[in-house]
Amino acid sequence: MHKYIFNSRDVAAYFKYFSVPSYLEVSYMQYIFNLGNKILAEPLTRDFEHFKNEVFRELYFLWANGFEGERSDISAMTADGQLALICDQECINLESYMKLICLHLIFSGNLPYINLNFTGMILQLGLKCDSDVYEDNIRRIMESLRLVAYDSFGHAFDLGLGVPDELLRVSLNDEFKSSLVNRNFRDSLKKEQQNWLSELKEKSLKVFGSIPARRKTGTVGRNSNSRGTSGSVSGAKYSDTASQMPANKVQPKGAPSSGNRK
Repeated sequence: MHKYIFNSRDVAAYFKYFSVPSYLEVSYMQYIFNLGNKILAEPLTRDFEHFKNEVFRELYFLWANGFEGERSDISAMTADGQLALICDQECINLESYMKLICLHLIFSGNLPYINLNFTGMILQLGLKCDSDVYEDNIRRIMESLRLVAYDSFGHAFDLGLGVPDELLRVSLNDEFKSSLVNRNFRDSLKKEQQNWLSELKEKSLKVFGSIPARRKTGTVGRNSNSRGTSGSVSGAKYSDTASQMPANKVQPKGAPSSGNRK
C-alpha cells in the first residue's frame, strides 16, 4: 500500500480546522519541515521559505473557499474537480478528514489516540456510497496514513473484520511513531508562548511605562486618617447603641414588623 506524504494544503487545512493561532503557525511549519520527506513531499523539504510561502498561499485558498474551522464543510478542503489519491472519489471527504486526524496525532506527541466512530462519520462527512465500499476505503486510508485502531480496552482491532458501531481508538502505528523525533513539541510551544508574552510586556512597558500599584486601605483606616480619633469614637458610640437596643426591636431581614401588621 502506498504511504501518503502530506502537502502544503494538508498543513494549511490543519491550521484552519484546529484553529492554530497565527503567531504559532511558523513554529508548526518549522516542526513538520524538520521531520523531512517521511512526512512532507520532497519538493517542500528543500527550502523552508518556499514551504512557508506555499502553506500561506493554501491558507488564503481555504479562507476564500469557506474552510475556516472545525464546523466547516470538510468538502471545502479540496478544490472543485480534485481527484482522491487514496480513497474512491465518492469517499474523498473521508480521505481529507483522516489526513487532519493523522496530522493532529503527529503534532500532538502527548496525545496517544483519538476516539472515532467510523459508522457515524458516513453521515457527518456527507458520503453517498454503499457500506462495503465505505469500509474498504476506511481500511485503505488507515493503512496509507500508517494508522491503527484499538477497541475501548486497548486491544488491537482488525478493521478487515468489519467496522463496528462503537468508538475505536485511532493511533499512529508504533513504527511510524518511533520515527518521529522531538515529540515534546507542545512543551517547546509553551515556552515560545511565554517568550511571546514577555516580549509584549516589555514593549508595552517601553511605550506606556510602569503603572504604580494602588495601596489597598480598609474603611476603618480611611475614617481614622481623615477624622483622627473622632472616627473611632463615633464608631464606638454606634456599636454601644447597637448593643443596647432592645431585643424586641430587632427583627430578621425581610420579616415584617409587628407594628405594621393590621
